[in-house]
Amino acid sequence: MTPRSLDRLLRPQTIAVFGGREARRVIEQCDRMGFAGEIWPVHPKLDEVLGRSCYRSVFDLPSAPDAAFVGVNRMLTVEIVRSLAQAGAGGAVCYASGFSEATAELDDGAELQQALLSAAGAMPILGPNCYGLINGLDGALLWPDQHGMRRIEKGVAILTQSSNIAINLTMQTRGLPIAYMVTAGNQAQTSLADVACALIEDPRVTAVGLHVEGFGELASLERLAVLARHTRKPVVVLKVGRSDQAKRAAVSHTASLAGSDAVADAVLARLGLGRVQTLPALLETLKLLHVVGPLASHSISSMSCSGGEASLMADAAVGRNVEFPALQPQQLPRLRQALGEMVALANPLDYHTFVWGDVARQTEAFSAMFEGDHALNLVVLDFPRGDRCDASEWAMTADAVIAAASATGALAGLLATLPENMPEPVADRLISNGVVAFSGIDEAITAAEVAAGIGRAWDGSPPLPLLNVPSADGEIETLTEADAKTELAACGLPVPRGLQASSPREAAEQAELLGFPVVLKGLGVAHKTEAGAVALNLWDIEAVSKAAAKMASNAGYLVEKMINPPVAELIVGAIRDPVFGLSLTLGAGGIFVELLEDSVILPLPATKTQIHAAISRLKLAKLIYGYRGRPKGDLDAAVAAIAAAAEYVVKNAARLEELDINPLMVLPEGHGVIAVDALIRRRR
Repeated sequence: MTPRSLDRLLRPQTIAVFGGREARRVIEQCDRMGFAGEIWPVHPKLDEVLGRSCYRSVFDLPSAPDAAFVGVNRMLTVEIVRSLAQAGAGGAVCYASGFSEATAELDDGAELQQALLSAAGAMPILGPNCYGLINGLDGALLWPDQHGMRRIEKGVAILTQSSNIAINLTMQTRGLPIAYMVTAGNQAQTSLADVACALIEDPRVTAVGLHVEGFGELASLERLAVLARHTRKPVVVLKVGRSDQAKRAAVSHTASLAGSDAVADAVLARLGLGRVQTLPALLETLKLLHVVGPLASHSISSMSCSGGEASLMADAAVGRNVEFPALQPQQLPRLRQALGEMVALANPLDYHTFVWGDVARQTEAFSAMFEGDHALNLVVLDFPRGDRCDASEWAMTADAVIAAASATGALAGLLATLPENMPEPVADRLISNGVVAFSGIDEAITAAEVAAGIGRAWDGSPPLPLLNVPSADGEIETLTEADAKTELAACGLPVPRGLQASSPREAAEQAELLGFPVVLKGLGVAHKTEAGAVALNLWDIEAVSKAAAKMASNAGYLVEKMINPPVAELIVGAIRDPVFGLSLTLGAGGIFVELLEDSVILPLPATKTQIHAAISRLKLAKLIYGYRGRPKGDLDAAVAAIAAAAEYVVKNAARLEELDINPLMVLPEGHGVIAVDALIRRRR
């Protein structure tokens, strides 16, 4: 049954609380934050809690509550949720653990979770095994513990499965205004993406951050991406699971490149959802998106009064999708006049200390830099300790940044290299004046990179719906290479001329029919090179017979015409991810698959434009483009062949488990491409 709207649960006017200590804490937190609605304690024995009269059951309440915090044991949780649903409540937070997340310890955990879902019916629930939510906009909390949030008028929403991480995030002193903090526990009914979809439509929410341990239905994530683009409110995801445990064994080389974390990266990028790898990066990126939103480009500027800081900024951008472009000629005279002859004008810029303590000259210098058409302008400034030092001149520099940003209309940020050197009151003031208060160089660079990526995605056409076809039932079969090539050739993928043989003698005869030189392969053998089931450059009958006699083969032989040396070798593959389904993997092929680890993942379906862009991101692309005077590869033919493979995957998505074309030989320009090896695993 599809749950009703989450509005009453997330923005309640009436709250019912069930339980002892935890329920009391919920009331305390609501009172502390100034919740203006009604709170109704429900307890079978107590007469009052914190001055509020107790009710004996759900059905004794004045009306069906908008939201309920259920802080009782897991068995009683099911019964109370059933009563709330029958009464017409707007939703409930299920605090208790011991459901499906504890199946290893409690044999009935999964069964009890199913009972909880049945009891809730169409009534939304968060959890079980979660703390619930904090609404910092309305002061409404279903939250049984301390927290560090305060009442605000607008801000970001942060969602996580982990209640402890949620508490930690509320304690940040970085100046990030948090409108909502929501935990989802084991997401029995309501996923993080479901909650995010409900929160993103609140006009007071500026951006959304997700800390994700596991995605629910892919459709919810796609719906969130559509809403983010429609409302112009960016979403950033911290997805755990980068370790090798996310990968699983498979027959093909593709599996070594396409771990689920890499697929998640590609899917999030396709949907226009940002991704970060750490909690500090999540907070700093949300801060940037809250203040200024997605960036128009990856171009940034940096100013500091230290060459060391300028070097740190420049180094932080190495290997990242951000750039410090050279200063524009029209900027130079104004900067020179403001900073004097001793300063070397560059980006990042060390402006020395000649203008230190002079707000007018600092404002002029910052304004000159900010007019360089950068997507984001950073000024590096670490504040001194307030308990031991006088920070008045640092405050003057902050004033100059605010003034320069206001005068030029440029997007600006003040960046402390160490988080502890950005006092929260300073951060609050900067943000209230439209200047981002960054804490940490790497985090600021990450924020700029992610914000620019979202901006680029939003500037393009909306993404096609992702290929989300569940796997069919049936045993998995592995086609022989000959059969796999026959299927792929029928879809437009070029393959070598070849003939099959059942014996060494027949292999020699087939080779003579094809014409020498030939390649001999043993059929029914995975990873043929490693197994010694491939013999190249065979020039006569005798060589073919001898090679076949020594070769491992489970299903006969395949004799093919030898292909001329290529310009480059690609791998093209697909493997089914348990969450995201089938996607396409492109990379350096042949024997270099695992050695170079040069690959790109493309969610499906994919256009030729997207395939072309994916190839350009490979290191191997230099060879195809003609490296150091070498012949160019047939790029158009490569794109067409990869598009044919992608179409094959899409058409066979229900049955296909794995596709591996390795290598796809890219011949010189005008001579096409050839798939010289192929593997297909599919459901019968």
